Amino acid sequence: MKALSEAQKDSYRRDGFLFPLPALSAAELADCRAGLARFEAWLGSPVADADVAWRSQPYAHSPCFTDLARHPRILDVIEDLIGPDILIWTSTFFIKEPRSPTFAAWHQDGAYFGLEPEDQLVTVWVALSDASHEAGCIEAASRQGNPRMMSHLPKGLANSINRAGQEIVEPIDESRVVPMALRAGEFSLHNTLTPHRSQANNADYRRIGIGLNYIAPQVRNAGGVRMTAMLVRGADRCGHYDLIDPPRAERDAAALAAHERVSAAYRENYRVQVRRHSERFERPTAAA
Repeated sequence: MKALSEAQKDSYRRDGFLFPLPALSAAELADCRAGLARFEAWLGSPVADADVAWRSQPYAHSPCFTDLARHPRILDVIEDLIGPDILIWTSTFFIKEPRSPTFAAWHQDGAYFGLEPEDQLVTVWVALSDASHEAGCIEAASRQGNPRMMSHLPKGLANSINRAGQEIVEPIDESRVVPMALRAGEFSLHNTLTPHRSQANNADYRRIGIGLNYIAPQVRNAGGVRMTAMLVRGADRCGHYDLIDPPRAERDAAALAAHERVSAAYRENYRVQVRRHSERFERPTAAA
Protein backbone atom coordinates (compact mmCIF):
# COMPACT_ATOMS: atom_id res chain seq x y z
CA MET A 1 0.00 0.00 0.00
CA LYS A 2 1.26 3.46 -0.88
CA ALA A 3 1.87 5.88 2.00
CA LEU A 4 0.78 8.98 0.04
CA SER A 5 -2.33 9.51 -2.02
CA GLU A 6 -2.05 10.84 -5.56
CA ALA A 7 -3.48 14.13 -4.30
CA GLN A 8 -0.75 14.39 -1.66
CA LYS A 9 1.98 13.63 -4.21
CA ASP A 10 0.54 16.20 -6.60
CA SER A 11 0.44 18.76 -3.78
CA TYR A 12 4.08 18.08 -2.89
CA ARG A 13 5.22 18.38 -6.50
CA ARG A 14 3.28 21.59 -7.00
CA ASP A 15 4.12 23.38 -3.76
CA GLY A 16 7.40 21.72 -2.80
CA PHE A 17 6.18 20.82 0.70
CA LEU A 18 3.68 18.61 2.49
CA PHE A 19 2.50 18.40 6.12
CA PRO A 20 1.52 17.15 8.64
CA LEU A 21 2.30 13.44 8.43
CA PRO A 22 2.28 11.01 11.38
CA ALA A 23 5.49 9.23 12.35
CA LEU A 24 6.23 8.52 15.99
CA SER A 25 4.21 6.79 18.66
CA ALA A 26 4.33 8.20 22.17
CA ALA A 27 6.90 5.55 23.11
CA GLU A 28 9.07 6.25 20.06
CA LEU A 29 8.91 9.98 20.74
CA ALA A 30 9.99 9.37 24.34
CA ASP A 31 12.90 7.22 23.12
CA CYS A 32 14.11 10.04 20.83
CA ARG A 33 13.80 12.61 23.60
CA ALA A 34 15.71 10.32 25.97
CA GLY A 35 18.40 9.81 23.33
CA LEU A 36 18.76 13.58 22.97
CA ALA A 37 19.01 13.95 26.77
CA ARG A 38 21.79 11.35 26.89
CA PHE A 39 23.58 13.09 24.05
CA GLU A 40 23.44 16.48 25.74
CA ALA A 41 24.61 14.95 29.03
CA TRP A 42 27.58 13.48 27.11
CA LEU A 43 28.25 16.87 25.50
CA GLY A 44 27.88 18.68 28.82
CA SER A 45 25.72 21.35 27.18
CA PRO A 46 22.68 21.85 24.99
CA VAL A 47 23.34 20.86 21.37
CA ALA A 48 23.12 24.48 20.22
CA ASP A 49 25.92 25.50 22.62
CA ALA A 50 28.30 22.71 21.59
CA ASP A 51 30.67 22.65 18.63
CA VAL A 52 28.67 22.98 15.41
CA ALA A 53 29.77 19.51 14.28
CA TRP A 54 27.59 17.95 17.00
CA ARG A 55 24.46 19.56 15.61
CA SER A 56 24.58 17.27 12.61
CA GLN A 57 24.78 13.59 11.66
CA PRO A 58 23.41 12.02 14.89
CA TYR A 59 22.39 8.97 12.84
CA ALA A 60 26.13 8.16 12.58
CA HIS A 61 26.77 7.99 16.35
CA SER A 62 23.48 7.10 18.05
CA PRO A 63 21.41 3.99 17.29
CA CYS A 64 18.20 5.72 18.43
CA PHE A 65 18.63 8.35 15.71
CA THR A 66 19.62 5.69 13.18
CA ASP A 67 16.31 4.03 14.02
CA LEU A 68 14.54 7.35 13.47
CA ALA A 69 16.22 7.74 10.06
CA ARG A 70 15.04 4.20 9.18
CA HIS A 71 11.52 4.59 10.57
CA PRO A 72 9.13 2.72 8.24
CA ARG A 73 6.47 5.43 8.29
CA ILE A 74 9.02 7.97 7.11
CA LEU A 75 10.69 5.72 4.54
CA ASP A 76 7.35 4.62 3.08
CA VAL A 77 6.62 8.27 2.28
CA ILE A 78 10.10 8.86 0.86
CA GLU A 79 9.79 5.75 -1.31
CA ASP A 80 6.60 7.15 -2.83
CA LEU A 81 8.57 10.21 -3.93
CA ILE A 82 12.04 8.99 -4.96
CA GLY A 83 11.78 5.21 -5.25
CA PRO A 84 12.69 2.13 -3.20
CA ASP A 85 16.45 2.73 -2.93
CA ILE A 86 17.11 5.36 -0.27
CA LEU A 87 20.21 6.90 1.33
CA ILE A 88 20.30 9.31 4.22
CA TRP A 89 22.86 11.94 3.33
CA THR A 90 22.78 14.29 6.29
CA SER A 91 20.71 15.09 9.36
CA THR A 92 20.68 18.08 11.69
CA PHE A 93 19.13 19.09 15.00
CA PHE A 94 17.16 22.33 14.82
CA ILE A 95 16.58 23.32 18.43
CA LYS A 96 15.31 26.65 19.72
CA GLU A 97 15.35 27.23 23.45
CA PRO A 98 12.33 28.87 25.14
CA ARG A 99 12.02 32.54 24.21
CA SER A 100 15.07 32.19 21.99
CA PRO A 101 15.80 34.71 19.19
CA THR A 102 17.22 31.90 17.02
CA PHE A 103 15.73 31.97 13.53
CA ALA A 104 16.33 30.94 9.93
CA ALA A 105 16.10 33.54 7.18
CA TRP A 106 14.55 32.65 3.82
CA HIS A 107 16.71 30.00 2.17
CA GLN A 108 16.70 26.87 0.02
CA ASP A 109 18.55 23.79 1.23
CA GLY A 110 19.94 23.12 -2.22
CA ALA A 111 21.86 26.40 -2.35
CA TYR A 112 24.76 24.84 -0.44
CA PHE A 113 24.08 21.12 -0.94
CA GLY A 114 25.25 20.82 -4.55
CA LEU A 115 23.23 17.66 -5.24
CA GLU A 116 21.74 16.84 -8.64
CA PRO A 117 19.08 16.05 -9.78
CA GLU A 118 17.36 18.21 -7.21
CA ASP A 119 13.98 16.48 -7.41
CA GLN A 120 15.55 13.30 -5.99
CA LEU A 121 16.30 14.86 -2.59
CA VAL A 122 13.65 15.17 0.12
CA THR A 123 14.04 16.82 3.51
CA VAL A 124 11.99 15.37 6.35
CA TRP A 125 11.57 17.60 9.41
CA VAL A 126 10.51 15.62 12.49
CA ALA A 127 9.03 17.47 15.45
CA LEU A 128 10.32 16.05 18.74
CA SER A 129 8.33 18.73 20.58
CA ASP A 130 5.38 20.77 19.38
CA ALA A 131 6.49 23.12 16.60
CA SER A 132 3.74 25.72 16.68
CA HIS A 133 3.73 29.04 14.85
CA GLU A 134 4.48 30.72 18.19
CA ALA A 135 7.45 28.42 18.72
CA GLY A 136 8.95 29.22 15.31
CA CYS A 137 7.80 26.41 13.02
CA ILE A 138 8.99 26.20 9.43
CA GLU A 139 7.20 28.51 7.02
CA ALA A 140 7.39 27.51 3.35
CA ALA A 141 6.61 29.42 0.16
CA SER A 142 4.84 27.47 -2.57
CA ARG A 143 6.87 26.95 -5.75
CA GLN A 144 3.59 26.82 -7.70
CA GLY A 145 4.99 24.08 -9.91
CA ASN A 146 7.96 26.19 -11.04
CA PRO A 147 10.99 25.37 -8.86
CA ARG A 148 14.27 27.19 -9.45
CA MET A 149 17.38 28.02 -7.52
CA MET A 150 17.32 31.55 -6.08
CA SER A 151 20.24 33.81 -5.23
CA HIS A 152 21.57 33.60 -1.65
CA LEU A 153 24.23 35.44 0.29
CA PRO A 154 26.09 33.91 3.26
CA LYS A 155 25.47 36.90 5.53
CA GLY A 156 26.55 35.36 8.83
CA LEU A 157 23.33 36.64 10.37
CA ALA A 158 23.33 36.85 14.16
CA ASN A 159 21.18 34.18 15.83
CA SER A 160 20.85 32.26 12.56
CA ILE A 161 20.25 28.53 12.96
CA ASN A 162 21.99 27.97 9.58
CA ARG A 163 25.76 27.63 9.42
CA ALA A 164 26.46 30.45 6.97
CA GLY A 165 23.62 32.67 8.13
CA GLN A 166 22.45 32.58 4.53
CA GLU A 167 19.50 34.48 3.11
CA ILE A 168 17.71 34.61 -0.22
CA VAL A 169 18.27 38.03 -1.76
CA GLU A 170 15.31 37.95 -4.13
CA PRO A 171 11.71 38.90 -3.30
CA ILE A 172 9.48 36.24 -1.74
CA ASP A 173 5.75 36.42 -2.43
CA GLU A 174 4.35 36.45 1.10
CA SER A 175 0.90 35.48 -0.20
CA ARG A 176 2.34 32.01 -0.95
CA VAL A 177 3.72 31.44 2.55
CA VAL A 178 2.29 28.60 4.67
CA PRO A 179 3.25 27.97 8.34
CA MET A 180 3.95 24.23 8.72
CA ALA A 181 2.97 23.79 12.37
CA LEU A 182 3.51 20.27 13.70
CA ARG A 183 2.64 18.39 16.85
CA ALA A 184 5.32 16.33 18.55
CA GLY A 185 5.79 13.10 16.61
CA GLU A 186 4.62 14.50 13.27
CA PHE A 187 6.80 15.38 10.29
CA SER A 188 6.80 17.57 7.23
CA LEU A 189 8.45 17.25 3.83
CA HIS A 190 10.09 19.86 1.67
CA ASN A 191 12.14 19.79 -1.49
CA THR A 192 15.66 21.14 -1.79
CA LEU A 193 14.41 24.06 -3.94
CA THR A 194 11.56 25.05 -1.59
CA PRO A 195 12.09 28.51 -0.05
CA HIS A 196 11.50 28.31 3.69
CA ARG A 197 12.26 30.12 6.92
CA SER A 198 11.53 29.91 10.65
CA GLN A 199 11.08 32.72 13.10
CA ALA A 200 12.11 33.11 16.74
CA ASN A 201 10.71 30.88 19.46
CA ASN A 202 8.25 33.03 21.39
CA ALA A 203 6.89 30.07 23.36
CA ASP A 204 7.81 29.03 26.87
CA TYR A 205 9.00 25.58 25.81
CA ARG A 206 11.90 24.15 23.84
CA ARG A 207 11.21 23.68 20.12
CA ILE A 208 13.04 20.51 19.12
CA GLY A 209 13.23 19.32 15.54
CA ILE A 210 15.53 17.15 13.48
CA GLY A 211 15.98 17.39 9.73
CA LEU A 212 16.65 14.20 7.76
CA ASN A 213 17.88 14.59 4.18
CA TYR A 214 17.17 11.61 1.94
CA ILE A 215 18.46 11.02 -1.58
CA ALA A 216 18.17 8.39 -4.27
CA PRO A 217 21.52 6.63 -4.98
CA GLN A 218 21.71 8.12 -8.48
CA VAL A 219 22.01 11.64 -7.04
CA ARG A 220 25.48 13.10 -7.60
CA ASN A 221 27.46 15.80 -5.88
CA ALA A 222 28.23 18.61 -8.30
CA GLY A 223 31.19 20.02 -6.39
CA GLY A 224 33.62 17.14 -6.72
CA VAL A 225 33.73 16.27 -3.01
CA ARG A 226 33.46 12.56 -2.27
CA MET A 227 30.57 12.37 0.19
CA THR A 228 29.37 9.78 2.69
CA ALA A 229 25.87 8.41 3.28
CA MET A 230 24.05 5.51 4.93
CA LEU A 231 21.81 3.08 3.08
CA VAL A 232 18.45 2.96 4.87
CA ARG A 233 16.32 1.04 2.35
CA GLY A 234 16.87 -0.98 -0.81
CA ALA A 235 20.25 -1.10 -2.52
CA ASP A 236 22.93 1.28 -3.78
CA ARG A 237 23.84 0.28 -7.33
CA CYS A 238 25.52 3.57 -8.22
CA GLY A 239 28.46 3.93 -5.83
CA HIS A 240 28.52 7.73 -5.75
CA TYR A 241 28.92 7.80 -1.95
CA ASP A 242 31.10 6.09 0.64
CA LEU A 243 28.60 4.18 2.75
CA ILE A 244 28.96 4.01 6.51
CA ASP A 245 27.58 1.25 8.72
CA PRO A 246 24.92 1.91 11.35
CA PRO A 247 26.41 2.42 14.83
CA ARG A 248 26.37 -0.67 17.04
CA ALA A 249 26.61 1.27 20.29
CA GLU A 250 25.97 4.84 21.34
CA ARG A 251 29.06 6.92 20.63
CA ASP A 252 31.57 4.10 20.87
CA ALA A 253 34.92 4.53 19.10
CA ALA A 254 33.66 3.22 15.76
CA ALA A 255 30.55 5.42 15.87
CA LEU A 256 32.55 8.54 16.73
CA ALA A 257 34.99 7.81 13.90
CA ALA A 258 32.10 7.42 11.48
CA HIS A 259 30.58 10.68 12.69
CA GLU A 260 33.86 12.52 12.15
CA ARG A 261 34.16 11.04 8.66
CA VAL A 262 30.66 12.16 7.71
CA SER A 263 31.13 15.57 9.31
CA ALA A 264 34.47 16.26 7.64
CA ALA A 265 33.06 15.48 4.18
CA TYR A 266 30.01 17.65 4.88
CA ARG A 267 32.16 20.60 6.04
CA GLU A 268 34.38 20.37 2.97
CA ASN A 269 31.41 20.18 0.64
CA TYR A 270 29.69 23.10 2.39
CA ARG A 271 32.71 25.34 1.81
CA VAL A 272 32.82 24.32 -1.86
CA GLN A 273 29.11 24.90 -2.36
CA VAL A 274 29.12 28.36 -0.75
CA ARG A 275 31.82 29.36 -3.25
CA ARG A 276 30.06 27.71 -6.21
CA HIS A 277 26.76 29.42 -5.39
CA SER A 278 28.47 32.80 -5.09
CA GLU A 279 30.18 32.33 -8.46
CA ARG A 280 26.92 31.21 -10.10
CA PHE A 281 25.00 34.28 -9.00
CA GLU A 282 27.80 36.83 -9.04
CA ARG A 283 26.64 40.01 -10.74
CA PRO A 284 29.27 41.69 -12.92
CA THR A 285 30.01 45.28 -12.03
CA ALA A 286 29.59 47.99 -14.63
CA ALA A 287 32.72 49.09 -16.46
CA ALA A 288 34.21 52.34 -15.23
